[in-house]
Amino acid sequence: MLYIVPTPVGNLQDMTFRAIETLKSVDLILAEDTRTSGILLQHFDIHTPLKSHHKFNEHETSADIVERLKTGANIALISDAGTPAISDPGFFLTRAAAEAGIEIQTLPGATAFVPALVDSGLPNNHFYFEGFLPQKKGRQTRLQYLAQLDQTFIIYESPFRLVKTLEQLSQVCGEERKASVSREISKVHEETVRGTLAELIKHFKAKAPKGEIVVCVGGVETKKKEEEDE
Repeated sequence: MLYIVPTPVGNLQDMTFRAIETLKSVDLILAEDTRTSGILLQHFDIHTPLKSHHKFNEHETSADIVERLKTGANIALISDAGTPAISDPGFFLTRAAAEAGIEIQTLPGATAFVPALVDSGLPNNHFYFEGFLPQKKGRQTRLQYLAQLDQTFIIYESPFRLVKTLEQLSQVCGEERKASVSREISKVHEETVRGTLAELIKHFKAKAPKGEIVVCVGGVETKKKEEEDE
């Protein structure tokens, strides 16, 4: 069995009882960063062997892991935070296991974009998850595509690139488009700032952001409806 196990994006108390029991019971845990995951496992008194599985080696190691699963091993995959394969390593291994007929169980649990979307106050009956934008090639094409969507869209971003990304979004969406920026989700200094893209740019130019960032931007229809209501 291959278990996909979410881990907390912030507060360690967000770890589920089922996730802890699963990590204790498997033969091996695959971790994005064994040092980061080692702290988590120590906190919950989990002594299962760890092996590195990250974006730089997942293509090479997935085949070997599938072969081990075929021999009867139970293996769990975790990332540094959140649900594996959601803007984290995990897709290649999951696909390889599924193609080999391996049983897969994905546990429900933490992922950063869901609380950010709900906190945003933007429509969430339909939404589009972009994850991380390309840093260079193809970035402008993706921004232009997102700008014409009629539903809220979600971007993950580094605090060091946040202002630049907000400025680029303002150029393609218009500075009055409603948006929100959530950071440090489930941590002590958790914060969500809401407003127009122009207001968010001004805010974060004056106050440099820290921590992991989730940006939610209202869709075209949201803007149209607000104009009609005025």
